[in-house]
Amino acid sequence: MTKTIKFIALLFVACFVSNVNAQELKTEVFSLLNLDYPGLEQVKALHQQGKDAEAAQALLDYYKARTNVKTPDLDLNNIKISKQEQKWADDGMEHTFFVHKGYQPSYNYGKDINWQYWPVQDNELRWQLHRHKWFTPMGKAYRVSGDEKYAKEWAAQYMDWITKNPLTPMSKEEYELVSAGEVKGNAENVRFAWRPLEVSNRLQDQTNQFSLFLPSASFTPEFLTEFLTNYHKHAVHILGNYSDQGNHLLFEAQRMIYAGAFFPEFKDAPMWRKSGINILNREVGVQVYQDGGQFELDPHYHLAAINIFCKALRMADVNGFRNEFPQEYMDTIENMIVFYMNICFPDFTNPCFSDAKLGEMKEEQRNYKDWTKLFPKNKQIQYFASNGKKGQKPENLSKGFLKSGFFTLRNSWDKDGTVMVVKAGPKAFWHCQPDNGTFELWFNGKNLFPDSGAYVYAGNGEVMKLRNWFRQTAVHNTLTLDNKNLETTESVTKKWQPDGKVQILVTENPSYEGLKHRRSVFFVDNTYYVIVDEAVGDAKGKVGLHYQLCEGNVNVDPKTMTLTSDFEGNSNVKLQCFTPKSTTLDQEEGWRSTAYRKRVERTAVAFNTEKNNDEAVRYITIIYPTEDASKAPKLEASFKNKKFDENGLEVEVKVGGKKQTLKYKL
Repeated sequence: MTKTIKFIALLFVACFVSNVNAQELKTEVFSLLNLDYPGLEQVKALHQQGKDAEAAQALLDYYKARTNVKTPDLDLNNIKISKQEQKWADDGMEHTFFVHKGYQPSYNYGKDINWQYWPVQDNELRWQLHRHKWFTPMGKAYRVSGDEKYAKEWAAQYMDWITKNPLTPMSKEEYELVSAGEVKGNAENVRFAWRPLEVSNRLQDQTNQFSLFLPSASFTPEFLTEFLTNYHKHAVHILGNYSDQGNHLLFEAQRMIYAGAFFPEFKDAPMWRKSGINILNREVGVQVYQDGGQFELDPHYHLAAINIFCKALRMADVNGFRNEFPQEYMDTIENMIVFYMNICFPDFTNPCFSDAKLGEMKEEQRNYKDWTKLFPKNKQIQYFASNGKKGQKPENLSKGFLKSGFFTLRNSWDKDGTVMVVKAGPKAFWHCQPDNGTFELWFNGKNLFPDSGAYVYAGNGEVMKLRNWFRQTAVHNTLTLDNKNLETTESVTKKWQPDGKVQILVTENPSYEGLKHRRSVFFVDNTYYVIVDEAVGDAKGKVGLHYQLCEGNVNVDPKTMTLTSDFEGNSNVKLQCFTPKSTTLDQEEGWRSTAYRKRVERTAVAFNTEKNNDEAVRYITIIYPTEDASKAPKLEASFKNKKFDENGLEVEVKVGGKKQTLKYKL
């Protein structure tokens, strides 16, 4: 009896899975297509005769023979698959899906795929499941090996996803409630499966998957109608639910261009393409400041925005509609690239300000090689694309972007150079952290003061606790009141002098109610930095000046208020802070994120002073990069103007006995 029950149960499951993956001829696809499009004559004739099965076969034959539509992302005559991609493809066959680099090894989603499986309550893990990152590797594996099993499994998973993740019809207001997590139950899945960013991801990637799997026996006429109907639903969904602003809106618009360009047979394709182009042409003037900075003030998303704008151009180029982007669009992208090259270090990586990721040299340089194809006349892009073999390096060394609030104080473009990048800009958006005044410092091939970065994005309480730790102002190279996050991030540039023996940057941020932070940075003799921090106002509490170094050995001496590094190699630093009386040098918890959910421990300190009256709390810090910090010169510093002066500053420093007066007038 027991065996009989088990057999019936297994039979039921088998029938269920079969039904889930069953393909039907979706005749509504013919109403979505422009049957007068060149090449669809036979499809139209068969459909009008009521022979929809034959019309679907004719449609499949049309796509297999189609040559007029191109994609810049795939060379079908030269398909290659990396070892990593092969693993993702093979793991995907067993429903162990590569979803996110931060969660490795990948999770298995069950023999009967559970698209709502959420092993860690990190929103990214569930959102990115619906990007189907393993589908394209499966397509490459199919093309390289010729093994039909990859195509068969892809089609089955594709149909399984459609069946288990229906798009519930709802108004935009209702959709926003779901996205905010205010609706539970079955509708909650819409928040993850149908967020416009994920939908746009599928719109883009499914163009490659379509091309890769099209020759397969598993790509039947019935499956084609399922695919096209589902694809059309995706584009319509984005059209009515574009994000309001930011990089999500850019991604969605660029991918709508892909949809309209790759499937021009849809009646709505011209509208999709036009919609995406109009948004990018508009947003390139909204999201990018005149100085070239993207308004999220996050170097990683600045780079992403450049590549979004470029990706749209490449699709336009291969399909003949570049003229729909004006010259101003091109000029803005070029300006963004110049901005980016100036805030990056000699190994091509960008500072990890805000939610920025730590890049890899080869990957970052590849961007310049791609950009030089679009801007062949730009000698600076050529220089970085070729490792200095072609083109010419920028004429400037230091560079300030006053609207965006990014400033670079450098003495060389070479790897053995000294480069400080300071972030002190206006209010920005979600990815921007409360870190005004922070900096990173590169010396002789090493980033000595890397910013904290972003460990995770969003999720349940446990995930948010991790995110909030890395976001807090106190774990950046800047100043706090009672270790609280900045209440206001609206820095103003008071002075920028990028030339001469002493280069000067002065920024000011109304950080807290009753307390503003003025930071003055002097780059002296292209060798060392003097930072003067002044906390001004009637607020009371603990004023903390925080510094975070890279991982490695650091000697902390509270008596002399000195940090001396002993890192491996020939890139080290001596930091000494000259502080008010009764200041304490306290070691703090220190981490930096090197990638999503990856972190390394490092030395972090705070120079803490109790502010009990209306007088300003003032610090002078000398940062002396050197190959061997134990042999660094003696450092001394003092204020010449004994009280805070709204209109200027004068300090005296001695480095190795050499006296230097640093001053400015506003």
